[in-house]
Amino acid sequence: MLNDTIAAISTALGEAAISVVRISGPQALAIAAQVLKLPVQVTPRQAYLVPAVDTDGGALDHGLLLYFKGPASYTGEDIVEFHGHGGVLVTQRVLERWLACGARAAHPGEFTQRAFLNGKMDLTQAEAVMDLIHAQSTLALRAANEQLSGGIGRAATAMQQEIIPVLAHIEACIDFPDEDISPETGADLLRRIDAVLVQATQLIATSEQGRILRHGARTVISGAPNVGKSSLLNVLLGFERAIVSPTAGTTRDTIEEIIQVHGIPLRLVDTAGLREAGDDIERVGIQRTERELERADLVIEVVDGSTAPGAARLSLPPDLARRRILILNKSDLGIHPAWTAAPGAIPLSCVTAEGIEALRDAIRAVIATAGPLAVDHPIAINARHQAAFERCAACLLAAKSALERNEAPEFIALEIRDALHALGDVIGQVDVERILDVIFSTFCIGK
Repeated sequence: MLNDTIAAISTALGEAAISVVRISGPQALAIAAQVLKLPVQVTPRQAYLVPAVDTDGGALDHGLLLYFKGPASYTGEDIVEFHGHGGVLVTQRVLERWLACGARAAHPGEFTQRAFLNGKMDLTQAEAVMDLIHAQSTLALRAANEQLSGGIGRAATAMQQEIIPVLAHIEACIDFPDEDISPETGADLLRRIDAVLVQATQLIATSEQGRILRHGARTVISGAPNVGKSSLLNVLLGFERAIVSPTAGTTRDTIEEIIQVHGIPLRLVDTAGLREAGDDIERVGIQRTERELERADLVIEVVDGSTAPGAARLSLPPDLARRRILILNKSDLGIHPAWTAAPGAIPLSCVTAEGIEALRDAIRAVIATAGPLAVDHPIAINARHQAAFERCAACLLAAKSALERNEAPEFIALEIRDALHALGDVIGQVDVERILDVIFSTFCIGK
């Protein structure tokens, strides 16, 4: 696969100031030269203003040529980029010319896949490229950059280096069955296993926070009709997204938007008011509200704080109840004295925006219960990493138990090998073929 040369448009389709067409592979410069009028000598990493021509020599475009000679390039191969005018048609024509001259259209993610296969990055770094592109908050961006710098890969590699001597000792016992493991050696092996177990446990503990950073905390705004749920959504978003009306039951379906609060991505869901449904449409909306509450990471319960408590509070399971924020809306009309018995409630006015900052601080505090928000450490930001680290930990626990019980070294070695394989899955060193296609198929063409 790496013997051919691939090409793709690497900028988003649509009109823009600049577009980038990229070609990578052993024939990159030769194929590019059939379309671009290159100087006699092309110096790597130097920009040249060149024309792109059609089959008859007519001008297609004028733009900048950049040549990156492998292996000092993104893919590790020769790369040529043409930065032209960002029209849809002209960009497509340049790509078509390169394809007609011998390049092959790149598959989704193939440039980054080649970077991985050529040893320019490990698998966690390759995945971080798309995390960086999809980041929707400051913390998610920092987490993606930490992963792109190789944080998770370095952690997994260090764990491998700690386990390999353990496996070497166990396999030596298999090769020389007359040599038992001394108490001192056994204690050292257990210490190494425990050290890796601690690291694996720490990484696994960040997986929930990683999910929130990547996908956003599912935050459901709920409560009785006409208490200001949609108004609160609009205030948090900063624009009129939901229809606001004094008529109860205006919101009949869920409305979903993404914002960030203190760098944390929130997937805000405005829901229909909870009450006895007046018609079939409202009944469906209330059922959707109940489903959203079951999936929520955080619940913002909104009540009319200017009146005495009326309808029953939301009934939530204990775990979700700890992640509920009570909002006493309409504080500009005054807070009814009966609400003083509600600890932690936040007075808020959607008219004056008073209390919004207190709500933002409360959201950060609740989300922090999912794990540390600081991202100056590797974060297991996706489920694949989590599953691999959990498999590694399970195998090491089994190996530790077998070692403590002085079981046959063959069984201990088998568990340790499986733990190494699990860590290899993280960085792409073991059985990588079965996961490459799944990972890189999520990339955009030209990346």
